Amino acid sequence: MEKINQAELAKYLDHTLLKPNASKKDILQTCAEAKQYQTASVCVNAYWAGLVHQQLTGTGINTCCVVGFPLGATSTAAKVFEAKQAISDGADELDMVINIGELVSGNAEAVQKDIEQVADAVHAQNKLLKVIIETSFLTNDQIVQACQLAEKAHADFVKTSTGFSSAGAKTADVKLMRQTVGDRLGVKASGGIHSYEEAISMIEAGANRLGVSATVKILEGAKD
Repeated sequence: MEKINQAELAKYLDHTLLKPNASKKDILQTCAEAKQYQTASVCVNAYWAGLVHQQLTGTGINTCCVVGFPLGATSTAAKVFEAKQAISDGADELDMVINIGELVSGNAEAVQKDIEQVADAVHAQNKLLKVIIETSFLTNDQIVQACQLAEKAHADFVKTSTGFSSAGAKTADVKLMRQTVGDRLGVKASGGIHSYEEAISMIEAGANRLGVSATVKILEGAKD
């Protein structure tokens, strides 16, 4: 793969700040960094959607919010409400966590319906849905199944991780996800990506979006 320059790489990145103790000052700093480098989005907890949207208006940078985060074990109704509220507050993209427990229990129908109802609410507002499958909890077969269910439920992306579990993105998992969804869905790698080299390895494995908090370090590494 040819070297990706800083501006090109920035368009792969969801500049992410999901720490529970992130202050308003921290959120504003994240938005300022996103504007400096022109990232794809700023990804935050939904409480901050309005502030981020306000900061990013007119920049071409999307506001991204998480839903059912980080465990995925809230009710579907709660996820739908959370997504709708975030969109009302200015979110352009929603990253929802699947019901991981139902997936590992073998209840595919429940998992698909959970995604589907959120997807319907998000797409009714012409917004984008990414589905976090939390690969660190899943076998390869379950990763494949989760991707297939997300596709059946009309999600736009499948995403590896919340970044809050025991492990984040792995290139092998990204490759498997890309093989499963082909070019029909996007693949987002997230969790534990801290350097330019790691970012490139995820893109080479098939990711077309990266969720990162080490955005500045990664993009400064693109200068070398």
